[in-house]
Order: sequence, then structure tokens, then C-alpha cells
Amino acid sequence: MASSMTTVLVVAVVFLAAACPDLASADSSDHRYKEGDPVPLYANKVGPFHNPSETYRYFDLPYCSPDDVKDKKEALGEVLNGDRLVSAPYKLEFMKDKDVQVVCSKDLSKEEVAQFRSAISKDYYFQMYYDDLPIWGFIGKVDKENKDPNEHKYYLYKHIHFDILYNDDRVIEINARTNPDTLVDLTEDREVNVAFVFSAKWKETDIPFEKRMDKYSKSSFRPHHLEIHWFSIVNSCVTVLLLTGFLATILMRVLKNDFVKYAHDEESAEDQEETGWKYIHGDVFRFPAYKSFFTAAVGSGTQLFTLTVFIFLLALVGVFYPYNRGALFTALVVIYALTSGVAGYTATSMYCQLEGTNWVRNLLLTGFLFCGPLFLTFCFLNTVAIAYKSTAALPFGTIVVIVLIWTLVTSPLLILGGIAGKNSKAEFQAPCRTTKYPREIPPLPWYRGALPQMAMAGFLPFSAIYIELYYIFASVWGHRIYTIYSILFIVFIILLIVTAFITVALTYFQLAAEDHEWWWRSFLCGGSTGLFIYGYCLYYYYARSDMSGFMQTSFFFGYMACICYGFFLMLGTVGFRAALLFVRHIYRSIKCE
Repeated sequence: MASSMTTVLVVAVVFLAAACPDLASADSSDHRYKEGDPVPLYANKVGPFHNPSETYRYFDLPYCSPDDVKDKKEALGEVLNGDRLVSAPYKLEFMKDKDVQVVCSKDLSKEEVAQFRSAISKDYYFQMYYDDLPIWGFIGKVDKENKDPNEHKYYLYKHIHFDILYNDDRVIEINARTNPDTLVDLTEDREVNVAFVFSAKWKETDIPFEKRMDKYSKSSFRPHHLEIHWFSIVNSCVTVLLLTGFLATILMRVLKNDFVKYAHDEESAEDQEETGWKYIHGDVFRFPAYKSFFTAAVGSGTQLFTLTVFIFLLALVGVFYPYNRGALFTALVVIYALTSGVAGYTATSMYCQLEGTNWVRNLLLTGFLFCGPLFLTFCFLNTVAIAYKSTAALPFGTIVVIVLIWTLVTSPLLILGGIAGKNSKAEFQAPCRTTKYPREIPPLPWYRGALPQMAMAGFLPFSAIYIELYYIFASVWGHRIYTIYSILFIVFIILLIVTAFITVALTYFQLAAEDHEWWWRSFLCGGSTGLFIYGYCLYYYYARSDMSGFMQTSFFFGYMACICYGFFLMLGTVGFRAALLFVRHIYRSIKCE
């Protein structure tokens, strides 16, 4: 198994290098220029600042468009990220200062004025890339001196000034700022003539080229905020680990007393009636209902766990540095495709161990259990993006590429994994024989039901990641840059530990109450943290963000539903595996007839 994991990682890295050249270098150029050389400047997108998913092409706004607009060839991840780079109208040659230069003079019609005014009212920003360095700025501003919205003034910025730092023959840093003294009043519905202008100033710096991206890493968290961040994480983790340790101590003591009691009962009276979890030893390894669905869920969860581990490995070695456009999306698509064999092998081998016969149906169910809901969600959201004419809508060619990856890579590997799992000939290791007829489960109080148990199981792991969730959401659904993957990895490890332990504890209490149907319960309890994360989505949307509009709302809740469903499958698998190890251990420790 270890060798196969290593093989998958090696193949993933090779595949990533081929599928996403931006992982190695952001451009085919070596980023070296001579004085006067043209440096590539691309306009990317515009959109409402508070709606990160709602982005449009730069020239969807009536800016001056050059005669020869050229689209930059983009990698798969860049397209998935909504990037649509085109040549910008500003010409910034290397080491050439520019005084105020006119890009063009344009007569804006009433409709174009209204279009700009609507964009300014929604806090539209623009994004460009100069030698693969990101540039942002707002397109205008709203003067709200009068509280009455009808009396607000709308101004368009027409002058952009670029401050550019260079070291020897390389561009190190660029900042764009708008000139507040050159505004165009677009408050009234009338035709306006606008002269769009720009200027540039070059300065030398001693920052080496290799560290030019450090600025964006450091800007993601100020030192004061980073210190608070670390303190909050440590405080949360210590609290959770103390609670976990406290529960572990109690559970170990109770188990020890159980072992002593059952050993004493065996020595003193062989015919004494059994009680507690020993009483159901003939039923505890009875296979679960809907075992094909159960094993498919475990297989999908195992694949998602493997995917997460590989993503963390790539993050920790520095692949996902700030503004490595589309690297994360490319990695997710490629590694998910390459790890589909893990899902096929795990699901089919376990299904055959549980004496299942229709392994082909089980394999199909495994393939569609996560991809199916994700595909349906994508179809709906892509239709919404097309209706809005947003860059979030994937082009037909990109959809074809993804379908080909699924058809030519994911499906064959899933089938190969399934065949290997079917031929593994492994048998289910049960320490106790299962009786022919199941025992009746005694009446239990309401709080021992599945939903109350899931609520208890999900709360503790969620409390371990609650603080980190805000920073992740602010990065994924905002404009904050997330770079401290070491903290995230520590939190992920703690999440796995707490999920495994709380599931084991609840499984013990379930068995002690003579309820032997623990298979599905352990999976549901382990995965319930995913439901808590989705609950946090509601809180974040209404209390911590300014997102609005049907498109942004549907994208947020649609894709977060898929992510939380993935967490449900992954953590459910972790919970079940931990519970299975625990149940096997305790029943090996007693004498079963």
C-alpha cells in the first residue's frame, strides 16, 4: 500500500507539471528584459468587490479596447478560477517612465454611462497582471455626503498611475493607484467624453527576484493578527485536546473495569447472564443494511482523504504560493482523477468482504456517489453563470477536457481499482461468530437516537476548526490570501484525532446500551462535522460577509454544499475506521462463544 501511495504521488507530480505549466513558472518567459522591451500586461476581470464569484471580462465594461485584443492561452486551473486574460490597452516598456499619456478619448453614450454608474455603485474592482504580478484597483467611487441615495454622486477614475520596482533586468513589484483629482462625474444620464490616461514611474530596488512574491504572503496576515491567530488556534487546540484526554481517561477506566468484570464473571459462573456490550457479541459484527451503499461511501471517503493528504503535501512544499493562478484547481482535478483507483479498490474489496455479490453495481455507485451531486450542482451553477455572462461560466472546450479526464483517467482507474479489490480475496476479520438471528435492540432514550448522537459527535471536532474556518472562508470567498498551511495542517490532524475519538466513545456507549447497529451510526457520527460546517456557512454569509445577488448566493451555498458533503464522506470514513478498530480490539480481549 505504501508503494502504491508513493507511485500515485510521483504520477501526480508529473501529471501536474504537464497539465499545469503555471506550477513551475507563471509564464514561458524567463522574466528578463532589456531597457525599452515590452513587458506583458494583461487585463483579467472586473466584478463586485463583495461578490468574488461574480466576475466579468475586463472589456465587458465600455473601456477603451485596443484594436488587436489578444487572449492569453490559459491552463486548466486558470479557466476554472474564472481568469480570462486579454492584452491591456496600457503599454509599459521596461524602465521607461511615462508622463501622463492618453490611451484613448471616448464618447460614452447614456447606456454606457449607466453601465459604469451601476458598476461603481456595486464597488467594482479590476484585476490585471504585469509580468505575472497581480494589480488591483477600483474603477470609481461613490460620494455619499448626502444620506439620501438619490443624491449620491458617482465618479469614474480615468487616470491610473503605475509605480514599478525593478532589480537589474527583472520586474520585482508593481502598484497601481488612481488619481483622485482626475474624476469624471457620471451621476447624470447624459453623454460624456472621457479621456482615459495613465502614467508610470520606475524605481530600482535590491529585493531579489526569488522573493518578489513574499510581499503577498506577508500581506495576508499582519504580525499582530498572526500572533492573535496562533494564540487562538493554540487555545482552541489545547481546550479540545484536554476534553479529548479527559474523555479518553474515563473511557479507558470504564473499559478496564468491564474487562475485569467480564473475566470475573467467566471464572465464577459460566451460566451467568451476560450484560452490556459483551451481551451482543453475536450481533456486533453482523453486516450493515445497504452494504453496497455503505462500502461506496467508505470508498469515496477514502479517496477524498487521500486527495486531501496529497493537497497538503503540495501546499507544504510551496506549490500553492500566492497568485500561482489556478494551481490549486488543477491539482484538485488531476489528483482526484489519479486517486479514483483508491475508491474503487477500497469499496469493492470491502463489499466482497461483506459477502456482496453485485460488485459491478457497487463500483458504479462508488464512481457517482460524490461526482454525481457535484456534476448536478456544476450544471446548475454553470447555467446561472452563463445567464449572467460571467467568467465563472466554463467554456465548452474546458468542459470537454474535464469530461475527457473523467472518461480516460478517472473511470479506467476506478475500474482497475475495483478489479484489484475483487481479486484481493481478503476476508472480514471478526473475533466473534455472528448468530443466525439478530437480537432485538432494547428501547432506548431519545438522546441515544441517531440525530442527537450526530449533534454530539459533530460539535467537538467543529469547535477544533471553528477559528480556522473564518480565515479559510475569507480566502476562498473573499480577497484575503491564505498562506500559513502549517497551521492548517496541524488543525487538520487535530480534526482527525478528535473525530476518531469522539466516534469511538459514542460507539462504546451505543454497544454498552446493547445496540449493535453501529456501522452506519459510526459513519454518520464521524461525518456530522460536515453538517456543522454547512451551518457555519449560513452564519458566515449573513453575519461576516457582504455577499449579495442570486449568482453569488447560489455559488456560495451550492459549492459549499459539495465541499461539506465531501467532508461528510471523508470524516465519516475516519470515524468508521476508528470505530471498527476499537470494536475489534475490545471483542478480541474477551472470550466469545
